[in-house]
Amino acid sequence: MRGMSRTSLAEVEERFNAVAGSADLGALSDELFAVADLLDREHGLRRALSDPARSAEQKAAAARSLLGGKISEAALATVEAAVSAKWSRAGDLADVLERLGVVAAAAEAEGQRRLDEVEDEIFRFGRIVAANPALRRALADAAAPEEGKRELLRNLLDGKVAPTSLRLITQLVVHPRGRNLESGLEEVSQLVAQQRQRLVAVVRSAVELSETQKERLAAWLRTSYGREVHLNVEVDKRVLGGFSVRIGDEIIDTTIVGRIEEVRRRLAG
Repeated sequence: MRGMSRTSLAEVEERFNAVAGSADLGALSDELFAVADLLDREHGLRRALSDPARSAEQKAAAARSLLGGKISEAALATVEAAVSAKWSRAGDLADVLERLGVVAAAAEAEGQRRLDEVEDEIFRFGRIVAANPALRRALADAAAPEEGKRELLRNLLDGKVAPTSLRLITQLVVHPRGRNLESGLEEVSQLVAQQRQRLVAVVRSAVELSETQKERLAAWLRTSYGREVHLNVEVDKRVLGGFSVRIGDEIIDTTIVGRIEEVRRRLAG
């Protein structure tokens, strides 16, 4: 988010943090997802609740009239804060509610001491989808009914992953909101990591790293970046020697392939 929306996001997050402490975080996550999905479907409602020409009080009253008694007070207070704020574009309103839904789910996982588990499961699910084109087509099919996708995910994941992982993956699959599945999973992974202000490093190596190697790499990255770093390790047989690390847009490449490509660029330049 940019400009005015960035400032508004901080204000809404402050209100969310104030009400989320005593809330059922899993239910709060589901409610915020539901309101974001409602705003995506009902364009007229989204425009009315994000209209900068209407006062914050008018928009908050409209939200309470529409949603009061249907969602928890914590969710309603968050929605009221969101519609009272000013956004650079109408779509940012739904974006911030979905974002806070992810934060609520991550906070629940952290309280259950399952945050690492959730991060790993989201990453592994992304790798499974990437390796299974038929599954990816089924999950990305815009014409497929929502309940069919939910049922498919329940059959695949229920009882095998943390409830938070299933909640977040289901939201992404059923309501992609213009994203492809890969970018959606990466976005959610980053938000989950931010729950403890950690960076996410995607590591590609030709062989599985030992726990000792992972600990040493994490310690080196922590020293380099001054923040905790969660490692998502991907075994890739195309990697010849060494490994590569991607953190956001930055890539640290120690592979032989990477060195060959660097030589080629220099020769061509």
